[in-house]
Amino acid sequence: MQNQIKQRTKRFALEVIDIVDSLPNSASAKIISYQLAKSSTSVGANYRAVCRARSDKEFISKLQIVLEEADESGYWLELIQAKGWVDVSKQLQEANELTAIFVSSLKTVKNRLNSNNKKDNNRFE
Repeated sequence: MQNQIKQRTKRFALEVIDIVDSLPNSASAKIISYQLAKSSTSVGANYRAVCRARSDKEFISKLQIVLEEADESGYWLELIQAKGWVDVSKQLQEANELTAIFVSSLKTVKNRLNSNNKKDNNRFE
């Protein structure tokens, strides 16, 4: 599963880079392009760090960054879509799907940690 997500985040970044390169040369488009390029490429780069996490707490911390970047990418894509500069519906859908995957992963790990903590606390009662 990790390799699939690595590939998806890389493909997402590459597709977004193509979008950024096709945006108008206006001041507002330049700002949005810069922000979108940063956030979308950060998703995959930071996900790689998630895959190297040494503990559940480190995993959660790093995955929260990935989630923020994926959600931010979705925001910039929504602005581009609203301005009608270029069709980004496919990439916007991918940003939303990646965001949902990361939310689900965070919930799973947090629930596991909470379950383990409850079990550990019950041993001392």
